[in-house]
Amino acid sequence: MARPHTDIEAGRNALLEVVDDLVRKRGAVDISMTDLAAAAGMSASNLYRFFDNKEALLEAVAERFFAEKIRIMVEVTESDLPVRDKMYQYFARRYLANVEQYESEPDLLKSYLEIGQQYFEVVRGYVDLGDHYLSLIVAEAMEQGYFEGHSIDETVSLINQMVQCYTNPDALFYFGTVKLKIEKLALIVDTIFAGLRKMSVSRAAGQPHIKIVS
Repeated sequence: MARPHTDIEAGRNALLEVVDDLVRKRGAVDISMTDLAAAAGMSASNLYRFFDNKEALLEAVAERFFAEKIRIMVEVTESDLPVRDKMYQYFARRYLANVEQYESEPDLLKSYLEIGQQYFEVVRGYVDLGDHYLSLIVAEAMEQGYFEGHSIDETVSLINQMVQCYTNPDALFYFGTVKLKIEKLALIVDTIFAGLRKMSVSRAAGQPHIKIVS
């Protein structure tokens, strides 16, 4: 008889806690299925009942890492907030989630970020998902007359560059929370709504250029 789905989920969650412990002890060292089975006190064959292979394990680790941020993105994009507030909440709440991880266990967060770089093909889908939800907010803003003259993809790309230090958890290790104040993020979002709309008008005079002054 197959195990109830809830038992499988409970087993997976318990094993992901074991992964956390291994990462705490060993850092971003590659963790094999054999390592995980040994740390969990089970046979390798038993482990494969919960994760079909290492790729499935990595997917589960990534899903768990991004779960709170996905919940925030869905909740914000489906809210009835004014679009400017919606974009601010979209970035601010995810940033605060990053800060919570950073202040709680900085070494664990840093190790998971390094693991994410090693297995970026697993993480890529979550990065794309962030762009998807941001594009929904951008499209809503465009319906209200913002970002005129820009495509959705172009606007998403520009916004991501402007707020990168608030969306990339690595920035917390370089700048800390003292410099990355949430009030500054609010000013950045206001500037995005004011500046990108004006930029489309200024383009009529020609493309921006840089002159090297000796």
